[in-house]
Amino acid sequence: METRRNFVAKIAAGMAATGFISIPRYSDASNAPIKDIFVHHVFFWLKEPENSEARKQFQQGLDSLIAIPQIQSSHIGTPVQSASEVVDDSFSYSLLTFFKSKEDQDNYETHPIHLKFIQDCQHLWKKVIVYDAT
Repeated sequence: METRRNFVAKIAAGMAATGFISIPRYSDASNAPIKDIFVHHVFFWLKEPENSEARKQFQQGLDSLIAIPQIQSSHIGTPVQSASEVVDDSFSYSLLTFFKSKEDQDNYETHPIHLKFIQDCQHLWKKVIVYDAT
């Protein structure tokens, strides 16, 4: 009797062979560099990082920001603990967003959803650091 794993592998191989899906041999970041984009990376230190209710409220606030139409792509993250001296794992959350231009990022800053996030969540953080790059 054929195992599920073997069956799935055969189906995937057949789909790849017919062109329904593509399987890259390797990934080379130099083939697809990100260009002409505005990167906005925000790091937050919560006042009470162990408070689960505060974290839940803050996470919901961050999640609401993603609805802002100027954001092209985003990532909400938490730190990965590291023994390396060059890794800062002291923050509570990070928000990484990508915009087409500085103008789009400027519009994001004054968007009602962003202003509501600040109003609803600023009492939860003790420190914010922002890094912008093009």
